[in-house]
Amino acid sequence: MIGLGILLAHLAGDYLLQSHWMANEKTKRWWPAWAHALTYGLPFLPITQSPAALAVIVVTHAVIDHYRLARHVVWAKNLLAPKAYRRPWSEWECSATGYPSDTPPWLAVWLMIIADNAIHLLINTAAVQWL
Repeated sequence: MIGLGILLAHLAGDYLLQSHWMANEKTKRWWPAWAHALTYGLPFLPITQSPAALAVIVVTHAVIDHYRLARHVVWAKNLLAPKAYRRPWSEWECSATGYPSDTPPWLAVWLMIIADNAIHLLINTAAVQWL
């Protein structure tokens, strides 16, 4: 039951409570990233009263979103592909999504969003369970 609560809190915080301003500006400036992370943490209050868990949830959310870390995770994961699927190093810049430029844009964006959600959910679950 806690897992469902964590999922619902994540969805509410990341999608219902995030304003257009936060979504557009959080990768450019810290203030919108912290505003989003603090509002993101609100739905977790009924799930855990652990200050340490809430701090981990809020701080990691701000850092992951501000630096768009999911794209770096995707990029690193794609470097582990079999040699036939890897690009020469000169073509492997970390794009906005972490995927090569010939990936259909809609697919690259959705795969990065899924990776971002998975990272947040793993961290949040660990924080609630162990802190």
